[in-house]
Amino acid sequence: MQDQTVAILHYSAPPIVGGVEAVIKAHQNEFIRAGYSCAVIAGRGDMADLPFNAKFIEIPEIDSQHPEIVAVSRELDAGRVPDYYPTLETQLTNLLEPVLREFDYLFIHNVFTKHFNLPLTGALHRLFDEGVVRNGIAWCHDFTWTSPSSRSKVHPGYPWDLLRTKRDDCVYVAVSKERQQTLAELFECPIDEIKLGYNGVDPYQVLGLSGQGKMLVSKLGLMKSDLNIIMPVRVTQAKNIEFALKVVAELKVMGINPKLVLTGPPDPHDAKSMNYYQSLKDLRVELGVLEEMNFVYDVGPEVDQPYFIDEQVVGDLYRVSDVMFMPSHREGFGMPVLEAGLVGVPVVSRGVPAAQEIAKKEATIFHADDEADEVAACIVEMLERSATARLRRRVRKQYTWEAIFQDAIQPLLQTGGQNKR
Repeated sequence: MQDQTVAILHYSAPPIVGGVEAVIKAHQNEFIRAGYSCAVIAGRGDMADLPFNAKFIEIPEIDSQHPEIVAVSRELDAGRVPDYYPTLETQLTNLLEPVLREFDYLFIHNVFTKHFNLPLTGALHRLFDEGVVRNGIAWCHDFTWTSPSSRSKVHPGYPWDLLRTKRDDCVYVAVSKERQQTLAELFECPIDEIKLGYNGVDPYQVLGLSGQGKMLVSKLGLMKSDLNIIMPVRVTQAKNIEFALKVVAELKVMGINPKLVLTGPPDPHDAKSMNYYQSLKDLRVELGVLEEMNFVYDVGPEVDQPYFIDEQVVGDLYRVSDVMFMPSHREGFGMPVLEAGLVGVPVVSRGVPAAQEIAKKEATIFHADDEADEVAACIVEMLERSATARLRRRVRKQYTWEAIFQDAIQPLLQTGGQNKR
């Protein structure tokens, strides 16, 4: 477990539906997965809609829709600072002070750049000034001062100027390069003083993976590879699996990090099948592709126990694959060609009936005398020509929430705002 404690603050949290709320849930989930103690602090929300083992601290006055905040915002939007504004700011300061002292890092979503609860914005600035917030990170999705739809809600002077004031003891993060440039201009600071933190995606959810599929994808590192190849076949000599291993070795020589997953088992009751299986495992070591080629049969949760998967999990593996590879010496039909076509996975195959008669020009067909390096180069060229394949692999490697957390969020825990006031 990590020793550092983290809090994420926003007006509201799930189940409230909103883009920022979804991001907060994803951030908290990644903090918890990484072993941090992480709480969400919000005016509305429900712990049941946050990740397992999540912490939720509800302070109603943080909510932009709290009756007192709605009333003061109405006045502020019109350019008037009511007499009771300082009281609300002090009230929020006093409510937050004992809570925020408990955390090493505070991630503040939108409150430093949006006008929805200015007494909250003012209270947080006070708590920075008093050193209560030790390390502050302002995650800035939207900016009132530059927004065509809400620019009329802010006016010169206090407290509106807080939304265009950059603190030296706080790290600012924008969610796109466009927003990074806009925020730097608003703060009149160099652009490199604003960090970049893109939003991400949960691939397991978007791809609809089962629990078993998710386990395999994670264990085999299929979200981090350059090229995922699926062979949805059993271990038999007719499938020409040794050629697939040689193609993977050639891809590795090309500087690519490939993953080949063979979904079917050998026949444990057939000595010939088991001998072939063992020869493939030996060849895998000989070619230096032990990490790059995996038999599902031997990567189950129980060590040294055979592992079998059903069609649903094979479907999961299809959805994370870039290529369906079928180098078979012979096939009566070649059902995986149809499966790959339905899922939208490119087919690279010898001239089996399903490839020649059904896939036709939509499949990449190679010949029996083609060398492994030629087929490897053909696969790479085919995928590079496809804009869809390029984007898919880029998102899988760089823009999952796990990747965003490792590359953009976790490093902030080493820098932080370093409040030394």
